[in-house]
Amino acid sequence: MEAMTQTHRPPIVAYGPLYPYLTQGLEERFTVHAVAADADPATLPDTARTARALVSFGSVGASAAIMDALPHLEMIGLFSVGYDKVDVDHARAKGIRVTNTPDVLTDDVADLAVGLLYATVRNIAANDRLVRSGGWERGDKPTLSGRVTGRRIGILGLGRIGRAIAHRLEPVAGEIVYHNRRAATDTAYRYIADPLDFARESDVIIVATSGGPEAAKLVDAAMLDALGPDGVIVNISRGSVIDEDALVAALTEKRIAGAGLDVFAAEPHVPPALLAMDHVVLQPHQGSATVETRAAMADLVLANLDAHFAGRPLVTPVV
Repeated sequence: MEAMTQTHRPPIVAYGPLYPYLTQGLEERFTVHAVAADADPATLPDTARTARALVSFGSVGASAAIMDALPHLEMIGLFSVGYDKVDVDHARAKGIRVTNTPDVLTDDVADLAVGLLYATVRNIAANDRLVRSGGWERGDKPTLSGRVTGRRIGILGLGRIGRAIAHRLEPVAGEIVYHNRRAATDTAYRYIADPLDFARESDVIIVATSGGPEAAKLVDAAMLDALGPDGVIVNISRGSVIDEDALVAALTEKRIAGAGLDVFAAEPHVPPALLAMDHVVLQPHQGSATVETRAAMADLVLANLDAHFAGRPLVTPVV
């Protein structure tokens, strides 16, 4: 996409910290006003209030308050697939367009989900700690791990990322099943409509559903109990999808065998109990965090902004 000319640089707000490559692209095209994610919208400087677009990470999003504080706002460009932190209804009511960055991060998120599954089931992180601490050399014996091959893999949310995960695991899975709001018509994977039945029939649950209020605590204590003491859960979706208190209790009491977690309910806070558990593998929300994907995400944010200000159709509109 062609950069804006020096004489026409629409004002935008960079809301919270952004990826440096994206910041560079924004500064080449626009007059950028940086606003801290925790800033009080009522106290924004007049220069920021001229902004016609707002760009933020999905974890920051855009509240109704920040939209109302920017009277000229036309568009929100999200550096993420998820848009649960955006008040979409408010944006729609005000005629503000919203875009996100789907597809370009699918492969990397799916790769991490599979990596977390293997790391959790095969005790990779715990064994790494054993070696680094000198325990192996002192004669400490690693705990025998489980196996991935032959397990029934349950995909919670068979969207783009869920399908990519399933495709990667097809060669080793005993069976792949899934749970969605409704059955997909274009897959041979077995659909299980009831979430508790889905959990009972799964040896592993990989959470790949979208976030938002409708998915909050979708994985609750009952579902974890249905997964059972040999079951493993992996979450690369949103921390809010799992009842985190119920998950900590299930892991503490060994009512499930382990968890691989890239996301948490109150990031970057992680429940302290999880930090001491060898049957849990933790990541700092790294699903899309590769050089290649972050650059592609930034390019897509910029492409949407360029399209908007040139009067062309948005590339990846949400609203």
